[in-house]
Amino acid sequence: MDAQAIKRSLEGGGLRCTPQRYAVMAFLTECNGHPTAAEIFEAVNRVDPRSSRATTYNNLRDLVQAGLVREVAVEGRAARFDAKGIRHHHFICDRCGNVEDLEWYDVPRPASRTLGKRILRECELIFRGLCTKCAPRHASH
Repeated sequence: MDAQAIKRSLEGGGLRCTPQRYAVMAFLTECNGHPTAAEIFEAVNRVDPRSSRATTYNNLRDLVQAGLVREVAVEGRAARFDAKGIRHHHFICDRCGNVEDLEWYDVPRPASRTLGKRILRECELIFRGLCTKCAPRHASH
């Protein structure tokens, strides 16, 4: 995603394009993995040492609330973040905590987009188990 696309996505999400917010979003759009908040801070801080941990974490919260970044909860470990624009699901390894993207497929949902008295915004599946690196080790035990 180029600079103008990042700026447009931030503005489209109702957020000002501050240098710090831009840096967080730029890192996430270029990142192939699912970094933790600490990893994002370290990367952004290497580029701009004036960037604080609190500002990075606050920007992550704002980006998640604006729907531009997804927070992936990993039980017992630090949350991971994902700015991949295409819809997809996640697989989380129980052993190593690795988060992998899985191809999106539609989940049947109520026609009214409600669940009881809840109004659904979106639906994501998170699969858990052993990744391809951990499964062979587990099988030998």
